[in-house]
Amino acid sequence: MTESFPPDVNGVAHTAVRVAEHLVNRGHEPLVIAPEPARGLARPDRTFAFPVVRVRSVGLPVYPGFRVGLPGRAVREAIASHHADLVHLAGPFVLGAGGCAAAKSLGIPIVTVYATDLPAYARSYHTGRIGQAICWRRLRKIHNAADRNLAPCTATAADLDANGIERVWIWARGVDSVRFDPAKRSEELRAKLAPEGELLVGYVGRLAAEKRVDLLSEVAQLPGVRLVIVGSGPAEAAIRRAVPKAIYLGQRGGEDLATIYASLDVFVHSGPHDTFGQTLQEAAASGLPVVAPAAGGPLDLVRDGTTGFLVRPGDAIAMAEAVGRLVADPQLRAAQSSAAREMVVGRSWPVMCDELLGHYDAVLASGRQASDSVFAAAGELLAAPGGTDRKTAEAQAEAEETPKAEVAA
Repeated sequence: MTESFPPDVNGVAHTAVRVAEHLVNRGHEPLVIAPEPARGLARPDRTFAFPVVRVRSVGLPVYPGFRVGLPGRAVREAIASHHADLVHLAGPFVLGAGGCAAAKSLGIPIVTVYATDLPAYARSYHTGRIGQAICWRRLRKIHNAADRNLAPCTATAADLDANGIERVWIWARGVDSVRFDPAKRSEELRAKLAPEGELLVGYVGRLAAEKRVDLLSEVAQLPGVRLVIVGSGPAEAAIRRAVPKAIYLGQRGGEDLATIYASLDVFVHSGPHDTFGQTLQEAAASGLPVVAPAAGGPLDLVRDGTTGFLVRPGDAIAMAEAVGRLVADPQLRAAQSSAAREMVVGRSWPVMCDELLGHYDAVLASGRQASDSVFAAAGELLAAPGGTDRKTAEAQAEAEETPKAEVAA
């Protein structure tokens, strides 16, 4: 169950597709439950090799185009009719909360994947500390009902732990290093984007307030540099005003996006709230040094001084200085380019999704061990001298079930 799914373009939606595809390839039978897309957008559901159930959704006033799925009876019915062995909640908050409740009522194990720093986003969208606290309270309720919670990076795992979320493990994301390859560099595209032979520095991602793309204004001022921005979103108009010298290519995908990545010289990422940063891996696979804030996902994805540079979050000058250092030193740029590609080339989606299946197996095995313990305890009670009746034995076994399951996990 995912809070976002194609035609949405974001990390949660993309990861949900890759996980479901991998499950099919490994002989499993996934069912995806996702929100209805916005009116007028085509559904790609029939193109997938797995079934997709859509639920009613509403738009967000602060984020036009993004839909929030509404939990209801259809969620429980879909899970039950699929005879699910396990429920995977991707970025759960609204629809995922309904999926969590349905799974618990059906006695099905739950694995959650934490994907979005919603408490930080709450502050970005003017709800302040109160909104942040409300987010954490809701997240604790959902995640602490799960058997295992997967964080995408070490910084996020520590943040979850500090805010009272239990049973946290780390599961990163894969990258398609065949699609994203330095060999796809296009001199024709470079000549079009930088007719004076400037170096191309690029950003790829959503154009939203929390991404702080406005911080790239200093990069756009660097001599001999053309800043290329790929993406769309609710803050596009404001970003165009803040960074007027950039080239805006809109939302791109597929081979077109792969060619754009490979044709850049340096990649920049400005958002301080990313729990992972899929575009950073795609850039690294494309042979690009990455400059990003020293916060969240980038701490795991950028080796400072080796595959790029980590800078102080929110510091436009520091970001421009790091980019300027790479622009001025072709040898450093080439060395970091090679190191970046080498760092991520082994992190394929099949490798990372097999790791996810390992988490599934561990949760399912823990559930079996807990059940075996409960049945064994019930058997001992029934065989005890003095004769305990069956109803009493079952009640005592049921009372023991929760702590035994936690110990097994």
